[in-house]
Amino acid sequence: MPGLKLDMQEVMQKTAVMLLTLLLALAGIGLPIWLAIEESERQAFKAESAHALGYARDVVLRANETGQQVQAAVERLAPYTAAPCAQASLDEMREIDLGSTYIQAVGYVQGDSMPCSSILGTARRLDLGPPDYVSADGARIWRAARFPFAPQERFLVLQYGRFAAILHAQLALDTAKSEPDVALAVLPFDFPQPISARGAVDPAWLARLGKAREAVFVDGEQLVAVARSDRFRVAGVAALPLHYVQGRSEALAMRLVPAGLAAGVMLSLAILYLARLQMALPYAVKNALRRHELFLEYQPVVDLATGAWMGVEALVRWRRPTGEIVMPDLFIPIAEQNALIVRLTRQVLDRVCRDTGFYLEMHPDFHIGINVAPADFHSPGFVEHLEETLGRMGARPSNLILEVTERGLLDPVVARQTSGALRRLGFALAIDDFGTGYSSLSYLESLELDFLKIDRSFIEAIGTGAPTSQVVGHIIRMAKDLGLRMIAEGVESHAQADFLRAQGVQYGQGWLFGRPMSFVEVVRRMEEMARAQPLHATG
Repeated sequence: MPGLKLDMQEVMQKTAVMLLTLLLALAGIGLPIWLAIEESERQAFKAESAHALGYARDVVLRANETGQQVQAAVERLAPYTAAPCAQASLDEMREIDLGSTYIQAVGYVQGDSMPCSSILGTARRLDLGPPDYVSADGARIWRAARFPFAPQERFLVLQYGRFAAILHAQLALDTAKSEPDVALAVLPFDFPQPISARGAVDPAWLARLGKAREAVFVDGEQLVAVARSDRFRVAGVAALPLHYVQGRSEALAMRLVPAGLAAGVMLSLAILYLARLQMALPYAVKNALRRHELFLEYQPVVDLATGAWMGVEALVRWRRPTGEIVMPDLFIPIAEQNALIVRLTRQVLDRVCRDTGFYLEMHPDFHIGINVAPADFHSPGFVEHLEETLGRMGARPSNLILEVTERGLLDPVVARQTSGALRRLGFALAIDDFGTGYSSLSYLESLELDFLKIDRSFIEAIGTGAPTSQVVGHIIRMAKDLGLRMIAEGVESHAQADFLRAQGVQYGQGWLFGRPMSFVEVVRRMEEMARAQPLHATG
């Protein structure tokens, strides 16, 4: 019954993982498509905002140029104020007409009429009627004046001083663009009606400008752009129908959504693949333990002063039924995450017993380094299994060095209790990969340790000038202060070995001395070195 209960729990966990994976895969497809649609809408709004703002700026430019031409014309006519309708004055008016791009005619204003003008001379007085409004700077403005020389047209009249300019009412809005459903206007800040307008505009839009120079916003079904003039108290306004934005968004979506769909499918496939891999690996590791597919390779640990092999580190490997070799960086974390690491450690101990028991029984000074995990420290039968293994090997506790990472020592209570118990039984304890965790000097002092293993990342930096090249010196001093023997991992060059030897590091491990190999090969190599020593002595 307990086995059945465990199987049911595994099935439920697997089902939950599968459901979560499917949800993530669906999200992986939907999210890029949603992002593509959002991006097409954002880009469309940005593009049409620039489009509308271009209209508004063009209107402001024309309004500025018109106002400047009118002011320049009035300044040219100022000397003729005493005789505004004399022939010299009329000639000057006509020259202004010919040289202006916006002004249609110029005339002298008296009251609400124009007794003389460049277009009719003094032959006929042009009635203007009362102005629509007077601006803050004193300009009188007629927004829709009619004249007998063009009765079907409406004209804009701008008066400064005693003279006024006649302009086509739509001239400031006659932009190079010709989209009929775009509303344009020149809006003054001191009058609630546009000076010139094409299409429906709302003077209240000026309030949205605030103190800014330009503004773009949505009002109802229109995208509105307002641009302030830097010469006059007016602003150019352009209003585009929102279907411009929608049309551009759809066009962009036609390009972005397929790309988003492709990205989503690829992302979903990656999610499914990784999920399948993650679901498969724990079961594969469990099967590997059940089928005893793990094996060990041994890397020599060398006395840096003499070059003698003082021991080895047992490195676990996984050979799958296909012959593929899986390295521990992949399956050890899986074993830790799925409560399999204690079983794995026990199999490692059993394999060490079979591989090395005969040798350790005859060589009490030789040691085997074995990696143990944080979960092993919490396992109630861990110490008993160690003693049982030693009994089967005929070895001593001093033959084993138990290597634990800094992460494995983070629980201070368990770390102190276990390290103390192991030391009392005669086992040696090493802290592995030192320098990559968070151990402090005071914390290490509270533990009963024998060895400190310096991580290969610090050994690689020796002599390179990298910032981490200085760290190894601090680690060595710390180990000396604690009275710990040191093993440097990843030694690959004679320069590194010479540096470590000069700094007082006792042992080294790395490809300079030997790659991981079977224990049979370790014994053969050591026998060869033992036979070579008498020859060297004789020589």
